[in-house]
Amino acid sequence: MRVSDVDLLMVPGWMDSGPDHWQSRWEKKLSTARRVAMPDFNRPVRAGWVGALVDAVDACARPVVLVAHSLGVTTIVHAAPLFPPGKVIGAWLAAPPDLEARATLEALMREGGRDVAMPEGFSPVPRDRLPFPALLIASSDDPCCAYEEAARIAKGWGATLVHAGEAGHINAASGYGPWPDGVLRLAAFLRSLDPGA
Repeated sequence: MRVSDVDLLMVPGWMDSGPDHWQSRWEKKLSTARRVAMPDFNRPVRAGWVGALVDAVDACARPVVLVAHSLGVTTIVHAAPLFPPGKVIGAWLAAPPDLEARATLEALMREGGRDVAMPEGFSPVPRDRLPFPALLIASSDDPCCAYEEAARIAKGWGATLVHAGEAGHINAASGYGPWPDGVLRLAAFLRSLDPGA
C-alpha cells in the first residue's frame, strides 16, 4: 500500500506535537495525513481521547493507518476494541509511555508548566493483542519508558518491535523533527499491509 491508498491519522501524545515534531512535519508533507483533534491536549482524559479517535476513524473513507506518539499510542490500544472491524488496517507506534512510572509523568508535567494536568484514566494499559498489524518503535534511553518495558508491551500487543537506539522520547526535543529514517520505516510498513487480509 501507499500513502494515497489510506487515511493516515496522526495521533499525538500529551501536550500535542509542536510544529517541529515529526508528526507535524509529516502531516504537512503526506497528502492523506491529518491530525486527530483531542478535546484537550494538556488535560488528557481517556474517555474524551478515545471518543475523538473513534470518531476520526469512523469519518475516514479509506482504510485507516494510525501513526501515534507517546500517549497517542496508549489511546489507540484503549480504542482498538471500539473501531469498526477491518477499518483500521495498521498502527505505526512510537515511544509508548510507561504510565505505571508516575515519577516520569510528574517530570513531564513539570516540564510542561502549570497549564497541564496528569493524564486521567489511561492506566492500566491494555496488554491484549491488537486486532491489526502494528509496529512499535522504542528507544533505549526514553525517559518515559524503559526499553525492556516497551518490549513487554510490544509482545502483548503482537507488535513488531523496532529498536531506535538512543533516541530519547523520539520527539523534537531529542532531535526527531524531520526524522527521514522514520518516513522510510512508515513507507515500508505501508508496503507490508494487505487490505484484504
